[in-house]
Amino acid sequence: MILTTSKTWASAGRILALVLCTCAIAMNRSAGTQQAAAAQGNGPMQCDSRLSRHSLHAAAMIERENIAAPSKSSNLEETPAGMVWIPGGRFWMGTNHMEDAQPVHQVEVKGFWIDRTDVTNEEFARFVQATGYVTIAERPLDPREFPTLAPEDLAPGSVVFTPPPGPISLENPLAWWRFVRGANWRHPNGPNSDLHGKEKYPVVQIAWADAEAYAKWAGKRLPTEAEWEFAARGGRDRQTYPWGNELTPQGKWMANTFQGHFPDKNTSADGYAGVAPVASFPPNDFGLYDMSGNVWQWVSDWYRPDYYSQLGREEIANNPQGPSDSFDPQEPGVTKRVQKGGSYLCTDQYCERYMPGARGKGDPDTGTNHLGFRCVRAQ
Repeated sequence: MILTTSKTWASAGRILALVLCTCAIAMNRSAGTQQAAAAQGNGPMQCDSRLSRHSLHAAAMIERENIAAPSKSSNLEETPAGMVWIPGGRFWMGTNHMEDAQPVHQVEVKGFWIDRTDVTNEEFARFVQATGYVTIAERPLDPREFPTLAPEDLAPGSVVFTPPPGPISLENPLAWWRFVRGANWRHPNGPNSDLHGKEKYPVVQIAWADAEAYAKWAGKRLPTEAEWEFAARGGRDRQTYPWGNELTPQGKWMANTFQGHFPDKNTSADGYAGVAPVASFPPNDFGLYDMSGNVWQWVSDWYRPDYYSQLGREEIANNPQGPSDSFDPQEPGVTKRVQKGGSYLCTDQYCERYMPGARGKGDPDTGTNHLGFRCVRAQ
């Protein structure tokens, strides 16, 4: 059963739409009222992660245009630092586990370079130091857009996973998420957290615009959904996970996911209760780390649940770049970008999108403390 919950919530002076594991929550600080509605459909438990800050979208667009990218190496035979060459090929894209990832269809992609790991805190820090870039979570709301809000309600912040003290209903994700002022990539869990000793952790609290700005500066780009999935599979076509068809082969955890009772008790059977350093688990057969679990990863495609049906009409979809627009029937007025890979919060009790063929979706204007990215580069 797919559970969908929508709620308008007056909180912290900003517009937030949170969706985790098929639960959509819209938080709107404009009327000071609360409304709730629930809808149910058919299908397996799914997991996608979205937060929205619509008012900052235009500012993010302007910021990206003002960032210059370094010149690319003229020697295309030289292996870019920290990247792996993925030869072009044909594969079956999608999974029968989720409705919006069907039908499974044949896709062919061209060869490309891809980051061996997610972008880390130290890598993102170099970008910020070089450019002075300010992420969306660090930017206050514009008082001209929100003239009725008190100055303190314009303060920047983001949403942080906060496990409840005990078992609760899974119909209300507000019970394990809260808005935290001062939460951003430097302080992923709030102002009392920092990056000391976490230089090799994946950077999080990154909106799509932030990821694209970094990629442009680095002379790269975000992968397409097809490129990402082809790379994640590591040549294991039509298998459930990047390492095969068993979640824990010979009892071994192969990715950072949630064990125990969601959301209140993570037993950390895989060794981590939260985000893990990059490359903490074995790579796939292409030598890529963390293509399942740990943190969600942005890709370039707009999200439409019917996109695979469009591609399925072709005998072989050639290097698909994603649909030209976005539509999500759960939130028709909010555009979405695709996210891939799942996170440390994914569990079979509530969320199974740590499979390479699965899809997540998120408003491009906001990150979370379990959302990062990696980049690609064409030859």
